[in-house]
Amino acid sequence: MSHTLKKLTLALISATAVMAHAGDKLGPYSPVTDSRLQNPEPQNWLMYRGNYAGWGYSALEKINSKNVKKLTLAWSSATGVTEGHQAPPIVNNGYMYVTTPNAQVIALNAVTGEEIWRYKKEIPADLLMLHNTNRGVALYGDKVYVATVDSHLIALDAVTGKVVWDTTVGDVKALSYITLAPLAAKGKILVGSSGGETGVRGFVAAFDAASGKEAWRTYMTAAPGEPGGDTWPGNSHKHGGASVWITGTYDSATNIAYWGTGNPAPWPTEGRVGDNLYSTSVVALDVDSGKIKGHHQYHHNDAWDWDEVSAPILMDTEINGKKVRGAVHAGRNGYLWMLDRQTNGKIDFVNGVPYVHNDVFTGIDKKTGRPSYDLAKKPGMGKAVTFCPSLWGGKDWPPEAWNPKTKLFYIPANNHLCSELPKADEITYKKGDLYIGYPIDGVLGSLRYENGKPSTIGELQAWDLNTGKMAWVHKFDRAIWAPLLTTAGNLLFTGGTNDRIFRAFDASTGKVLWQYSMPSGVTAVPSSYEVNGEQYIAVQAGWGIDAQRMQNGIDALNGNVTTVPQGGTIMVFKLEK
Repeated sequence: MSHTLKKLTLALISATAVMAHAGDKLGPYSPVTDSRLQNPEPQNWLMYRGNYAGWGYSALEKINSKNVKKLTLAWSSATGVTEGHQAPPIVNNGYMYVTTPNAQVIALNAVTGEEIWRYKKEIPADLLMLHNTNRGVALYGDKVYVATVDSHLIALDAVTGKVVWDTTVGDVKALSYITLAPLAAKGKILVGSSGGETGVRGFVAAFDAASGKEAWRTYMTAAPGEPGGDTWPGNSHKHGGASVWITGTYDSATNIAYWGTGNPAPWPTEGRVGDNLYSTSVVALDVDSGKIKGHHQYHHNDAWDWDEVSAPILMDTEINGKKVRGAVHAGRNGYLWMLDRQTNGKIDFVNGVPYVHNDVFTGIDKKTGRPSYDLAKKPGMGKAVTFCPSLWGGKDWPPEAWNPKTKLFYIPANNHLCSELPKADEITYKKGDLYIGYPIDGVLGSLRYENGKPSTIGELQAWDLNTGKMAWVHKFDRAIWAPLLTTAGNLLFTGGTNDRIFRAFDASTGKVLWQYSMPSGVTAVPSSYEVNGEQYIAVQAGWGIDAQRMQNGIDALNGNVTTVPQGGTIMVFKLEK
């Protein structure tokens, strides 16, 4: 054996030993069952938002509003990847799993930060990627599931990282891609497809967790002869968008999953007259069959790129003094939607109030929640139009949070930002091309201020759903792109600002209690977990993608350039002893 080959062999043996050593410290892996997912232990963070209902809430309270000022860095680990990191650290009894842009999966020891294994999907070099982000994994049984930007769903062994199966989900040549964290329920792994800006017909699909075999697929644009099929003219539904690119929420008692859908395609509405169901809606799906059980459309015949892809948060609460099985969503259209979900899947409108300025809606039907429009504010062929909120919305994809102790609903909002879209172009669908109807520079450069440069833009809001009124607001002198975590310790954690600060707020009052300068901006979903009796707060730093694109638009308005360092880092905090 040559000297060089011998050194390489020893290095590989050494690397294998390190991986085994890091894994051995954690003990045997605990399989993730349906019962565990339905009632997740407070010390673990087993799914995208901590529970099926999407609360973004940790019942842990050792870190609380009285001692959070003692929070200090426990460990950090660079991912080695640039661009926007958006996934939460998922933790199962000390095993941590995070994803990076381009769907790398990293398994770590949640106490020490030691890397156990890393999976890297080979992405086609010539793939046009509008968003190369990944928003996390699902855990089920003894496997870790990740969906990829080249439209694959992959099952990995949770302990070794070895590929168990790899299933193609969508047509990558049509630029179908996946950015969401899968949803695991009842032996199935559910995913949705991005690609509305390339004319991909949105869908939710379910796959057998053990084999990867497809169980069902439900499209989010209704075809002729189906309920809602008459809301699309001709065959426009075939390339009608309505993407599903944020993880759904799930009611295990009724076996119904709730998914938000994106904008219809193309953006100009002249070729798709009608409501365009089920775009810009919440859709209730039976997990066994994929059958649509109900829906609520937040706004019809969308022309503003107001995706409503964030699934509603599910909670039993009171709204206007009435007990409801709530499904609550802070819409990209700038309205806070309070819905009542029935056990048969039907979704009833309860209340809707603006949480940021909206100058498009002239009213909302009190029974159905259907908005009416100022048509002068509707973009389209032959006219340039300014409207509020901007096409980035009052809130984009970053998830809200619900705290059952404070009974407040938290929204990461951007106010006083509007958009001006130029005259739309005639457009014909071509597979693998953009299917927007506007020049891309006109879209990305569309931001305008509501009435001159405002003193504040970002707003962290807390709402009392019963009264439909804001309980408190913390205003920022800049935009925020801020997924939220709230806890039983009366805390609310978030980043999202270009100053790279990660903050803890008093969840009852909005007072800033703690802050930490991160190596990059934080646009990722935070999580919390406990190992050996010690609570941790975990989040990824890593600025980029749409947060940077929105920042570029604001910089264009202000005539300056804002530089936010890139590069992903897993940051984990605990109380100083």
